[in-house]
Parts: sequence; structure tokens; C-alpha cells
Amino acid sequence: MTRCSGSEGVKRALIIVLVSLSLLYIGDYVSIRYRMAKSRTAFGVVTVQRYYAVPQKNRKTEFYFDQPESQGCIHSLFPHFGYSPCWYLNRKRVKQINM
Repeated sequence: MTRCSGSEGVKRALIIVLVSLSLLYIGDYVSIRYRMAKSRTAFGVVTVQRYYAVPQKNRKTEFYFDQPESQGCIHSLFPHFGYSPCWYLNRKRVKQINM
């Protein structure tokens, strides 16, 4: 029985991780395509609130809130077709923009 040296073991582990992530991404893409072909809900909408943080000369910050806006998303693990995943947008519903 031969043993792998330290660098060979690391390379093998890295290859396994990359192949696993690639298969996960491909599976996610295929499931989205399947849902789109079967007219199932592949897309969603999340309401996002944005506000601007504007620093003042007196070292205080003034906040200006924008109107809530609906943003399209996709029901998947990874971004596809230019849409962010819905689970990610649900976590980032409030966005601060520093000026």
C-alpha cells in the first residue's frame, strides 16, 4: 500500500471539493431548467429597503430612506440567469449605501 505525500493528499482533496461543487452547481442549474420547463415557480420577488448614510460635517450621519422596491430572485442555491437566490435576498432585505 502506498501513502500519498502531504502535497498529493491536498491536491486530491482540492480536486474532490472542486468536482463536488461543480456537480452541485450543475444539479442546481438543471433543477431550475426543469422547473421552468414544467411552468413551476422558479422565480420569486423580495421587497428590498434601501437607505443612504450621508456623513455630515459635524461627524454625525444622516440617513435618507428610499421607497421599498421589489427585486426579482430565483429559487436556487446559486445565482442563475442574472438573478440572486431568494434565500440570499431575504437575508439582505435592508441595504445601506454609504455616501
